[in-house]
Amino acid sequence: MGYVVSRPLTVVLDIVVWAILHAGTGYLVHRIPAARLERDWWIHRTRRFERDGRFYVRWLRIKRWKRWLPEAGDLFSGGFNKKTLRSTNDDYLRTYVRETRRAELGHWLCLSGAPLFFLWNPWPIGIVMLLYGAVANGPCIAAPRYNRIRLQRILRRRSS
Repeated sequence: MGYVVSRPLTVVLDIVVWAILHAGTGYLVHRIPAARLERDWWIHRTRRFERDGRFYVRWLRIKRWKRWLPEAGDLFSGGFNKKTLRSTNDDYLRTYVRETRRAELGHWLCLSGAPLFFLWNPWPIGIVMLLYGAVANGPCIAAPRYNRIRLQRILRRRSS
């Protein structure tokens, strides 16, 4: 199957749709009430392979690159900036943990839109769009997961 529209228009459409997916899913998760994010959903639960966060340090070398990730948690009014840890009190850490759930969910939702690109792109370009989605959102999923695992461990230790 060839291009549904011209190549230049397809490139513009791809860029616009990715922008809409990123902004739209960000806004959507921003609108989720905080109470709905107080506990881990299925998607947020720590998996065995993560080995209490060691997977991110050893295999992904997350400490080398996570500081370079963009932070848009406070892009919308009332949002929460997760770029730096601003306090170590338990209430703040619980809020931070909650907001990592929001961030991770937003990036999973954005990535889930990647198959849309097969509707107007030839399949090889659709694959490229899937890869872009994984490369653009994967690190933004890994960082909040890593931070949440670490902070939950601290909060558990403090409560016992």
